[in-house]
Amino acid sequence: MIKGFKMKIYEGMAAEYEKRHNELWPEMVDMIHEFGGKNYTIFLDEETNVLFGYIEIEDPEKWAKGADTAINRKWWDFMADIMETNPDNSPVAVDLKNVFHLD
Repeated sequence: MIKGFKMKIYEGMAAEYEKRHNELWPEMVDMIHEFGGKNYTIFLDEETNVLFGYIEIEDPEKWAKGADTAINRKWWDFMADIMETNPDNSPVAVDLKNVFHLD
């Protein structure tokens, strides 16, 4: 299954966002794979600071369980100062509707 979503970083935080992801913790990589995620890519619209995420997941229910892991919560806390978040520090993320796909 392909999952697309958008999030938003704060003004002036693009370089920091990219830096943190280029140094992604090995434990986060393991968690993403453990909960069925692969081919994860994030794009940035520099004009709006909107991020577009694309990830292939095995199963939506399995993927959702990754949110409750300690390492994921730690990552959310780590990223909360540079992007829009919910009260629990999870990123404000909006799922996008898939309207076209071509292999």
